[in-house]
Amino acid sequence: MPTPRSFVDKICPVRAKRERRKEARPGELLAAALDLFVEKGFAATRSEEVAARAGVSKGTLFLYFPSKEELFKAVVMESLGGRFNEWNAEFEAFEGTSAEMLRYCMNVWWERVGMTKASGLTKLMMCEGSNFPELAEFYRREVVRPGHDLLRRILQRGIDRGEFAKVDIDHAIYSVVAPMVFLMLWKHSAMVCVDGAATLDPEKYLATQAETVLYGLTVRPGDKA
Repeated sequence: MPTPRSFVDKICPVRAKRERRKEARPGELLAAALDLFVEKGFAATRSEEVAARAGVSKGTLFLYFPSKEELFKAVVMESLGGRFNEWNAEFEAFEGTSAEMLRYCMNVWWERVGMTKASGLTKLMMCEGSNFPELAEFYRREVVRPGHDLLRRILQRGIDRGEFAKVDIDHAIYSVVAPMVFLMLWKHSAMVCVDGAATLDPEKYLATQAETVLYGLTVRPGDKA
């Protein structure tokens, strides 16, 4: 019978603290790596910097992640790629209209990704992806393609239910993606994407973009079934 952790903690608090610290290290390393990758980019971030920010040695970092490339992939999966099972489950359970689903998708994306540091990974890949083709392909496979597939499902749902006009879905998804990419660039580019004289409210911006997209998708009189 295994010894309860609470009992181990009482009789050997130092060992228990060390074990808890060891268990926490992967998450701490990923958080430190995300911070540095977004702040400095992939090429400029050194492994020893990540280890130092996480409070461990470089050797400890490589016990969990054998290379900087593997560390970056783990950051991408933790922050973005690993979340598509959850998002697809929400798609399956959604009971509202397809217009409501699209609005929900854009708002949730902003709350869970866009307004977080993880959105800086997209800017990083846009800037450095051509220099690291293996990482670029990994990002496309684990983030871009699943994201596009989910948007296709939303648009196809609307078409199948007679809520959206028949459109070229492979191209229409970029009407949804483009506003999200703009917000990520705005957030991580010292806001140089706006004129500086006017403020940009991300929630209002996404609401406006959603209505623009949805108006374009609206079934019109004369559209063939």
